Amino acid sequence: MSTPDKSTIEHFLHGQVECWNAGDKEGFFGHYRSMAGKGLSIEYVGHPERDAWQVLENMWAQQSSKIRIEVKATIINGNEAACHHRNAFVNGEGGVETIEVYRFDEGLLSVRYFVAG
Repeated sequence: MSTPDKSTIEHFLHGQVECWNAGDKEGFFGHYRSMAGKGLSIEYVGHPERDAWQVLENMWAQQSSKIRIEVKATIINGNEAACHHRNAFVNGEGGVETIEVYRFDEGLLSVRYFVAG
C-alpha cells in the first residue's frame, strides 16, 4: 500500500461526506477503512484521546440524523488535506463550523477536528 495520490484523497474526502449526507453508514465507514488499513487516529483538538473507530461510531450514532455536511473549502497539498465544513443542523436552526486536517500515509490515516465554540 503506497501513500495515496491527490485523486485518491479527493475520492475519500468527497465520498465520506456524500455517504454521511445520504445516511449511508456502511459507505461512510468503508471510506475510512479503505484509507486506514494499518491504523486510524482521530483527535478532537482540546479533548482527551480516544479510540478512533469508537469516535466514528459515536459520531454516527449521535449526529448522523441531525447534521448535514456542507463543504466550504478543501485544500490538498501532498499527502495532507484541510477542509472547512459547516455542519448544518437538519432542523434548519444553525450549525457548527469545523476545520478538519487529514494526513494520509501508507495505510495510515490521521484526522484532527477543530470544532468552533
